[in-house]
Amino acid sequence: MVFVPTRGPVDLRHLSLWWRWTPGACWRFPEGTGSSVDDRLDHPVVHVAYEDAAAYATWVGAALPTEAQWEYAARGGLEGASFAWGDEPRPGGRIMANTWDGADFPWRSAGESGWSGTAPVGSFPQNGYGLFDMAGNVWEWTSDCRTASRSGLLRW
Repeated sequence: MVFVPTRGPVDLRHLSLWWRWTPGACWRFPEGTGSSVDDRLDHPVVHVAYEDAAAYATWVGAALPTEAQWEYAARGGLEGASFAWGDEPRPGGRIMANTWDGADFPWRSAGESGWSGTAPVGSFPQNGYGLFDMAGNVWEWTSDCRTASRSGLLRW
């Protein structure tokens, strides 16, 4: 699936309006045939299946984190904050993560971050544990899925 901005406002309950099945889309060709990662080797990888992520983790002698482990790492030592970096969405006006810019999702981005799609790893401040991009940019795989009813937390 490839994210495709719409031409105007849409019913957000219908994900198929901004996610499009794109044959050939994979980590080497993120937007499908004809696209490439050659000009974004410093960006996070996308279009990786869970099984491939788990196999890679095993290959390097590690494991995918649990949702609780990911949440702990993402918060960088903060407890109970609204965001991974604190309680303000933009402290001092600074954008802290690569998320949708503006209120008109998925059709009109304000473009404030300077990135359309993914941003290079490390484009935004590290968290309290020295980790980059733990909020925004791309979705990450975890080895389990915690729910609001089980943990009181929802992953952003």
